[in-house]
Amino acid sequence: MKIRYKHQRFQAEATKCVSDVFQGQPKHDGSRTFLNKFGALDFDGFGNLPLVLDNESICENVRGVQMAEGLRPVEHLEGDGRTFTVEMETGTGKTYTYIKTMYELNACYGWSKFVIVVPSIAIREGVYKSFESMAEHFAEEYGKRMQYFVYNSKQLAKIDAFASDNGIHAMIINTQAFNASLNEDKN
Repeated sequence: MKIRYKHQRFQAEATKCVSDVFQGQPKHDGSRTFLNKFGALDFDGFGNLPLVLDNESICENVRGVQMAEGLRPVEHLEGDGRTFTVEMETGTGKTYTYIKTMYELNACYGWSKFVIVVPSIAIREGVYKSFESMAEHFAEEYGKRMQYFVYNSKQLAKIDAFASDNGIHAMIINTQAFNASLNEDKN
């Protein structure tokens, strides 16, 4: 039995809103030269081009999205101005929407590396299953397949492929593993 996904207008609109926040960001093919902590060439690979938009430009884009949606626009962005929360009701297809958003960000700006941090192993496994079940749907819609995997510090080949391949990739990681990997770097 094959699951068929139906296009929901509100999911497409949510995806467009997120994409519009970064309007003005140039599209890039993702090829990058990465430097080590001493500033010396370490390796060539693929990664998202850092934002070239300043906080005021991003804030203007956010205001434009909010006004178009009939929301009261913010006066300024909090924190670093580059962390956003998208809220959707239970059962509206959040996972579908953020996978679609990743494809759109790739199409609009060339971003190809995404990290999905979830609160528990159970949710991580559910997200992974969603990627599996939606892979064909999005491949047909966008003409490319996203590579995705669950982070495991013992599977370095997958992490290497994430950094060195020019395709669109998603790494799924739960907060406990994420925090543990941060502590590994400190030791």
